Amino acid sequence: MSSALTDLCRYPIVQAPMAGGASGPQLAAAVIEAGALGFLAAGYKTADGMYNEIKQLRRLTGGPFGVNLFMPQPALADPSAVEVYRHQLAGEAAWYETPLGDPDSSAGDDGYEAKVAILLEDPVPVVSFTFGCPTRDTLDAFAKAGTYTVVTVTSAEEAQAAQWAGADAVCVQGVEAGGHQSTHRDDPQADHTGTGLLTLVTQVRETVQLPIVAAGGLMRGGQIAAVLAAGADAAQLGTAFLVCPESGAHLLHKQALTNPLFVRTELTRAFSGRPARGLVNRFIREHGPYAPAAYPQVHYLTTGLRQAAAKAGDAQGMALWAGQGHRMARELPVAELVELLATELEAARTALTPRSPR
Repeated sequence: MSSALTDLCRYPIVQAPMAGGASGPQLAAAVIEAGALGFLAAGYKTADGMYNEIKQLRRLTGGPFGVNLFMPQPALADPSAVEVYRHQLAGEAAWYETPLGDPDSSAGDDGYEAKVAILLEDPVPVVSFTFGCPTRDTLDAFAKAGTYTVVTVTSAEEAQAAQWAGADAVCVQGVEAGGHQSTHRDDPQADHTGTGLLTLVTQVRETVQLPIVAAGGLMRGGQIAAVLAAGADAAQLGTAFLVCPESGAHLLHKQALTNPLFVRTELTRAFSGRPARGLVNRFIREHGPYAPAAYPQVHYLTTGLRQAAAKAGDAQGMALWAGQGHRMARELPVAELVELLATELEAARTALTPRSPR
């Protein structure tokens, strides 16, 4: 690992910032105390909500941590396409006895400027960015505040843009990753064309000089060793931490990860209007093929449905975000999981070390 990342945690393991409730202060604190780098997810929260979670985390641990921000999204959605999808979801609203949400309830910036202002006024050790790259002025401001910045990328071109803008590191997200694909430009023509993690890490390593955090379907220490060998400096895991008791994920979500009923994952726009990988359930099968490229409009349109499905105990109507390795999830406390991952990593590294001839 590079010296800057080495100083942040004992192990080259990063807990992914999973928006929607999973990555709260309890999970991040447990990860930090176990020797890895914990993250809070500021996405879908108000600026005040983000700051309150930062204060909670600081009360739980004195270790370094990160906060993830969603970049503002351009208004590209076709209102007529969103309206057509609203009509298609009318049956879901009737079934769950809840109204559909207002797709125009957000301007698409997720309170970005207010969150940046708070993080510059009261700096945290690390800030990462999803769905785009900040301006050089913003990254320079974080650098002056002493904050380490990480831009999530899905291609070598995006990594190059992050380097040009002044990011300290990139989080390279392979197509195997659970949750939203962090493409900088949402192009419907590129759906289902993502690059696998090992290939992508190699491409980015040969393109930029920045430290790399590799993310995408990683569940075992041996996989961490593989991405480190490919050129990454650390590995980011999300789905692996979802089933931990410290995770804020819904119980049905946790159970679904290893439930034989859910046999595969798929990239879908059904719940949010942006490609995201989740367990294939009834909602994805019925609505995924018709969901428009309209983020965050579709996200707000379906918010009430997802909440009603969870309240009714119906996993078939929930957004069950998961990476391709979900069936390998281990229901362990964070401390035990991190220790096990570190042990597996060391064993894999030892196995890869050439033996001296006798």
